[in-house]
Amino acid sequence: MSSNTEREPDQERRNFLKVAIVASAVLASGGVAAIGKALVNPSLASSGAPTTFPKVKVGTLSSLVVGTPITFYYPLDTEPNILVKLGQSAENGVGPEGDVVAYSSFCQHLGCSYGYLPKGGSPSCNGSFSAVKPVGYCCCHGSVYDLTAGAEVISGPSPRPLPRVLLEVDSAGNIYATGMTPPSVYGHNTGSSDPADDLQGGNLVNEGG
Repeated sequence: MSSNTEREPDQERRNFLKVAIVASAVLASGGVAAIGKALVNPSLASSGAPTTFPKVKVGTLSSLVVGTPITFYYPLDTEPNILVKLGQSAENGVGPEGDVVAYSSFCQHLGCSYGYLPKGGSPSCNGSFSAVKPVGYCCCHGSVYDLTAGAEVISGPSPRPLPRVLLEVDSAGNIYATGMTPPSVYGHNTGSSDPADDLQGGNLVNEGG
């Protein structure tokens, strides 16, 4: 009896040590992962990393011409977007006719720059295609986005719609970018549902208004 009683504390100590070793390994791996994430994206390691989108003037209603997109950079100074008056009401469109929208210029397939096509337009790379509505057409691999319906994918290999720029219009007709919707801009955490990813990895454009 006494020998069994003596062995039980030893076994308990061994079990405790095993649990402690496993817990330490888990914590260590978590620390390594965090360090690795910070190395991949140094801005995450900085306490001064931006956490909110700037409000930036990107155009005016009076300067827009139907079917003629303009390019602006947002939220980072390396990320182009198109602002366009479609000439027909669009999902999330702003302005008196609800037809002004803005989207990232990066195709969500492999990050190429797509081209804007008005209704009836054809891309230089595919004369047989005729847009039945305003779309974004990527000549790299043929992805087509419906700009009247949240830039959803109509055809082609793109796995997700284009990131949309949130727009506001003031009483004077000034148009402001105020944020981005998911998925994140191609080149960040592709396909992420967290728009804050778009604030990392570059310089924010200057705020205004």
